[in-house]
This record gives sequence, structure tokens and C-alpha cells, in this order.
Amino acid sequence: MVSTASPIAVNRKNRFQKVNLATLNDAEKQSLLTLAFAVLQDLHQPGAEISSPLQTRNYLRLLLADRKTEVFGCLFLDNQHRVINTTEMFQGTVDSASVYPRVVVQQALSVNAAAVLFFHNHPSGVAEPSHADEAITRRLKEALALVDIRVLDHFIVAAGGSLSFAEQGLI
Repeated sequence: MVSTASPIAVNRKNRFQKVNLATLNDAEKQSLLTLAFAVLQDLHQPGAEISSPLQTRNYLRLLLADRKTEVFGCLFLDNQHRVINTTEMFQGTVDSASVYPRVVVQQALSVNAAAVLFFHNHPSGVAEPSHADEAITRRLKEALALVDIRVLDHFIVAAGGSLSFAEQGLI
């Protein structure tokens, strides 16, 4: 019997399905992380459309995974929710980062963003929003609304997982 599988279907076979993490050495694990980050970075390069919150969450988890201090940043998007750029805007300490709405608005306007996704990490490992996280998100949303820039989400990334303000009804 002749196979009717197209070459495209064969190429879409998951070659990583049989990989067992327990059998990988440290160098192989690092290579796998590097490859995963490169794939997710490719999905979030300028011009790429944000099509999946899960892909964005995974990208941010890899981007911020090993940070020992808080980092706050923005994914600036155009009207079609395509990435303009990803910018780490503020560096902080182990438990906080000062975020200035004026600077965020200036940067959003300078890249002609129509929408923005905020992100920051919690080095503590707990992805729960603090009152300060909620307050700065409200202030940023209000400031950006004055110049017609939509805030789509705010992700908190921690070693133990991540949280989406939009999914939690906080935006």
C-alpha cells in the first residue's frame, strides 16, 4: 500500500515528543531552553501578531526566569496587535521596582503604539499581585487612555507560575 502522507505532514511530526527531561544533562537542558526562547522570541519579534496569551506568557517566563531583581516592561503593539517592540523599562530591587507613568506614555508615543501589555517579575516566586501592582496598573491604564492607547493585560511572572490581570478580571 502506498502512503498518502504529504511531505508537509511528515515535517510536522513532533521530534521532541520522545525527549525525556530526566535523561538530559545540564548542557542539553540549557540548549533546550535556548531553543525554546529563540522560538518564543521569533513569535514576538517586531511585526509578529500576538495570537496566543499562552505563547506570550511562556515568552515572558523565559525572558524573566532567572532575574534576581524586579524588572518592569512593556510589549508595545500596533492596531492589529502586532509587536512593535518589547522593552524592559525599569529595574528594581528584590521586592519592588519604581514605575513612572510619564516614561511609559512617552515610550508608547515614541513607537506609535496603539496597545500595550505590561509585564514584571516577582523574584520571590509568588505570582500574586500586590496592592502596589494593582495601583500602578490602574494609573498606567488611566494615563495611556488619555492618549488613546489601550492596555490589554499585565502579566506577573514568577518561578512558581504567572498571572494575567485580564484573566483575573483586574483590567
